[in-house]
Order: sequence, then C-alpha cells, then structure tokens
Amino acid sequence: MILDLQKYVLNQQTTIYNNKASILFWILGGFFIANALVAEFIGVKIFSLEQSLGFESMNWTLFGVEGLGFNLTAGVLLWPIVFVMTDVINEYFGQRGVKRLSYFTIVLILYAFVMVFLAIWLAPNDWWQHSSGLVKDNSELSIANMDAAFSKIMGQGLWIIVGSLVAFLVGQLVDVFVFQKIKQWTGESKLWMRATGSTLVSQFIDSFVVLIVAFYIGADWDLVRVLAIGSVNYVYKFVMAIVLTPVIYLVHYVIDHWLGLEEAHRLKQEALL
Repeated sequence: MILDLQKYVLNQQTTIYNNKASILFWILGGFFIANALVAEFIGVKIFSLEQSLGFESMNWTLFGVEGLGFNLTAGVLLWPIVFVMTDVINEYFGQRGVKRLSYFTIVLILYAFVMVFLAIWLAPNDWWQHSSGLVKDNSELSIANMDAAFSKIMGQGLWIIVGSLVAFLVGQLVDVFVFQKIKQWTGESKLWMRATGSTLVSQFIDSFVVLIVAFYIGADWDLVRVLAIGSVNYVYKFVMAIVLTPVIYLVHYVIDHWLGLEEAHRLKQEALL
C-alpha cells in the first residue's frame, strides 16, 4: 500500500513537472501575476509620454477640459502585457484558466497591499528616516523624511486601490468573454481579430471604470473630466493594442512549436469547452 502510494505521488509529480501544458500554464500565469502586481505599485507615478519620448507635451481640449496630454500612470507600461498574456492564456486554457488566474491575482494584490500598509505602520529607524544618498542623473538627492516619502509613494489611496482592482476584474471578464465569442465564430483562424478585438473592448471599459470608481466616486471629480482623461488614456491603449498584435502572433508561433502542433491544437480545442 505504501509503495503504491509512493508510486502514485511520483507519477503525479512527473506529470506536473514534465508535462509541457502544465509548464506553459506556470510560465504564463507567473508572468501574468507578476506584471499585474508590479503595475499596481508603479502606477502611483504619473509620467508624460511625450516628454519621455523627447517631444513637447500636447495641449488637447476634450469635452471642454483643457490642457490634456498623454500624462499616464507608469502602470500602463505593463497593462498591455497583462492583456496580451490574458489572450494567450485564453487561447490555450480557456475561460476557466483566465478567470482562476484573475481571481488569484486579485487575492495576491490585496495581500500585497495589506503587507505594504503594515510596513507603513512600522516605526522608522532614525538614521534611515533622515538618510540621503539616492542618485539620479549623477547627482545626489536629499530626502528630508524617508518615512513620509515611503508612506506617500507606497500608500495609495483606498479608492484608487478599489478602482484599479474593480477595473482589472471587469476588464479581464469582458476580455475573456469577447475573446471566446469571436473564437467560436472564427475558429482558430483570425487570431488578430479575437486578440486585438477583445483587448480593445476590455481596455475601453477598463479606462473609464478605474477613473469613475477612484476619482468620480472617491474624489468628487466632474464626470466630464473623467470622460476626457479616460478618452486620452484609451487612445494610448488602443494604439498599443494594435502595435502588440504581431507580438501575439510571435508568442503563439513559439508556443505552438514548443508544445508541438498536435498538442497545441488539442489545448486550443479544449479551451473552447
């Protein structure tokens, strides 16, 4: 009986560690979760896309709101990758795979924020609190109060956290639904249509949900300002979705040949169920 149990456990471990489909899910899921977590934390920084690329900032007027440009959260650098990963996981592991990873990611993000707020609560060491020595552009930056800076940067507002999580979850569920509907209609052809189409729809919703929850409900912004800033953000996401379409084909090509065409086809068919 003990030998049979040991043999069963060994066989299960062999399946988990040597099965290419399992390894693929681990890799995709790991990148998916890591990018979502990092995007949440770096999203506190607002940057100018135009100035980062060496151009003058744009000065658009939209819905009567002046001075609009591509002033984006740093998180947008990673969210396109998250949605590419979503489409790839959806292609090979279906709605169940994406939904389970999305729910698990929400739990991990909440856990991470709890740990961050716990770290903020801790009393700072005296020499660290008044230390300097950060270097940028070959010059030393002096920070009068490191603890205050840490709290300000890491302690995002509750409504921003809620807004980003709601937008992430809604965006993921919409993405996976649209992706599967298009795939049921097109089969395995027209990858660009289901991948790019689902991302464009989900990112449109994501762009406005996060602002409505975080700033319209949580900070009393005017709805017009929310719509104007959300529209500018969506323009960026729209362009990125189009630009990343060839990347999706490249990722699929690599995965198909690593799995083997027969195994890849089997996974794609099971993903439709």
